[in-house]
Amino acid sequence: MQTVIISSKNPVKRAATEKGFAAMFPDQAFSVDTLSVPSGVSDQPMSDAETLQGARNRMYAARDAAPTADYWVGIEGGCSFENGHLIVFAWVTVLSNDHYGESRTAIFRLPKEVADLVSSGIELGIADDMVFNRTNSKQGDGAIGILTHGAIDRTDYYVQAVTLALVPFVNPKLTWGPLQSNATVK
Repeated sequence: MQTVIISSKNPVKRAATEKGFAAMFPDQAFSVDTLSVPSGVSDQPMSDAETLQGARNRMYAARDAAPTADYWVGIEGGCSFENGHLIVFAWVTVLSNDHYGESRTAIFRLPKEVADLVSSGIELGIADDMVFNRTNSKQGDGAIGILTHGAIDRTDYYVQAVTLALVPFVNPKLTWGPLQSNATVK
């Protein structure tokens, strides 16, 4: 059985990773474990580049902490200003000894009430809790679940990106370009 290490103890990220791996490898069983590692970026990344770097940093830190695993996964949520609006997205990175994949979720705009709090330095999950009178929404349905009234929850939101990050792993004979720095891949 192959081992997958998720670089976060967040149950949403674990569930999304398990669903993505099950979708892409339906005939394989995986042992999935989580560990808490630093992202090396702001608690609330505020650009696409910073968010992607956070996902990569988490993935590499997971590899360093559990080097005998078969896969390491980094998931980092972030925000960015686009056309005068604060948008939300997440990056997913996956590494094995042979391959690397990454994908970004869809984006969505935040309402002004939440965006103003995030812009003032408050992490998105805390801002959601403040505006919507919730507790720990980032380990539940998240902003996406709150704003869609449950039509899409945070796990579902991440699953597609996990699945897409695994595309190079199920198409190993194709060329996917060079891996970013700090990895040992054939």
